[in-house]
Amino acid sequence: MSSVRLISNSSVIIHPPGFYIIGFESFPFISVYFIFLAFVYLISVLFNSLLIYVVAVSHCLHTPKFLAITNLAVIDLVLNTCTIPSMIKIFLVKDNFIPFNLCFVQMFVYYAFATLESYALTILAYDRLVAICFPFRQNSINTVHSMCCIISITWCFSLGIATFTTSSMTRLSFCNSVRVFSYFCDFAPVFRLACNDYSLQWSAASWLSILFLGGPFTFIFLSYLSILVTVFKMKSLNRRVKALTTCVEHIIVVAIFYIPLIVIFTIGFYAGMVEPEKRVLSLSLASCLPPCINPIVYSLKTKQIKIRALVLFRKTKVDEKI
Repeated sequence: MSSVRLISNSSVIIHPPGFYIIGFESFPFISVYFIFLAFVYLISVLFNSLLIYVVAVSHCLHTPKFLAITNLAVIDLVLNTCTIPSMIKIFLVKDNFIPFNLCFVQMFVYYAFATLESYALTILAYDRLVAICFPFRQNSINTVHSMCCIISITWCFSLGIATFTTSSMTRLSFCNSVRVFSYFCDFAPVFRLACNDYSLQWSAASWLSILFLGGPFTFIFLSYLSILVTVFKMKSLNRRVKALTTCVEHIIVVAIFYIPLIVIFTIGFYAGMVEPEKRVLSLSLASCLPPCINPIVYSLKTKQIKIRALVLFRKTKVDEKI
């Protein structure tokens, strides 16, 4: 039964019991895709948990860089947990209904942590910028305390933005359709179902895409321009290669996260040239794969993490034998 509340003498807001998530109803071979998502989620949980554990118990890894990597791992865990289990539940139980309040909780968590993911990659770009462009001042500029402050600011900002955008949805009235064509309670597909004015929500979505994608990606791009200028000023070829090698894992993660999302949001949201089915599939892959790939890339490409993981693994085996 729909709930009704009065927000002024002339306005009545209608809130339905919930919404129906229908983004995957028309997809062929959807069972294969959900099996793939279950595998992605399992890998994401295992590798991110391992990465967090290795950094937490290894005091030699308590540095600004690995603090930033751990921040990314925590965000990855929450981001995939926010969407993939509910998608698998829809497939297994054949129940695509989500209660009204739970819908907005999922929306808040997704956009808060998707924004945090973007800023976490920006923080890692900042770490590389300081390390390569200001090597002699690195220890004074980029300290554990300053990194904690930067991470805390991004968390406060992201949670604040998500709180504003999600709370604005409570002023919308849903008196017609409650069928959300997405793979979760997505912001734009939900507010487009409203039967009253949603110009505020449309503006919020536009600004969110700039704050979430445009600003961080621009900073990362300019950071790497500065890094390239610094690297090519180095006289030693070995120093150039070594400096660029430390950026490889970050560049891979940035490409995996930003390129699909920028294409989807710019072409799909503003130009409307992406078919709804392709948008749902592309956005779900672009959102679910990076949290799975990120810890694997950092584990394989970062020598310190590989060494500490092997040491801890061998120590665990020795303890078990004893």
